[in-house]
Amino acid sequence: MLTPPNPLPVSRSNPPESKSDAKAKPDKAQAILDGALQVFTTQGFAAASMDRIAKAAGVSKPTLYSYFQDKEGLFVALIQQLVETHSPITITNAPKPDFQTPPAAFLRQIAGSVLGHTSSNQPFLSLMRLLIGESEKFPELSQTFVQELSKPVIERLAFYFEMHPDLNFPDPIVTARVFVGSVIHYIIVQYIMQGDSVMPLERERMINGLVDLILAAGMAPTNHKSA
Repeated sequence: MLTPPNPLPVSRSNPPESKSDAKAKPDKAQAILDGALQVFTTQGFAAASMDRIAKAAGVSKPTLYSYFQDKEGLFVALIQQLVETHSPITITNAPKPDFQTPPAAFLRQIAGSVLGHTSSNQPFLSLMRLLIGESEKFPELSQTFVQELSKPVIERLAFYFEMHPDLNFPDPIVTARVFVGSVIHYIIVQYIMQGDSVMPLERERMINGLVDLILAAGMAPTNHKSA
């Protein structure tokens, strides 16, 4: 079972708040995170400062520090929030894969949902850029991305590949990683590195080609799993 993401770090305990203060607090925290996203994505982590983040968020610097102890803690909180709220892989939340759906339709549904959501999801693309740019400085954040987004869908796909009566893959985990890795590569090249103008590839063509490739390697010769 996945470990729940850590709560947003708060630097110190505060005195009891009135109901109106408590109601306003989440809005202010969100404003800080929104401002931090703007500053980090436009200036990078090294050039970003708490002064600039406070200005972008529309809060005072003391208020900023009352929520987040330092820039590193704010960056970690931002990544955790983006992972939680902007994951495009929501269709894998079902308890069990649907074995009644033909494999081709099931795989197209997954790839189409992820790519369709990601192409217009600027916060998620910003998350990817931040993680790629700062992965060496914050390796635990990249691991959070893998733990919360990549790992669940790979495990669910591998289970589907292993248990579906019409599929017969020698190594379902490797097959699932190839499928998910191809989708992530497409996202990085087309949407983050602006590769669509260098080697354009229509989304539907990518999905159809990937699904055909996977199923060509895994369709069982009979209607039951091989021994």
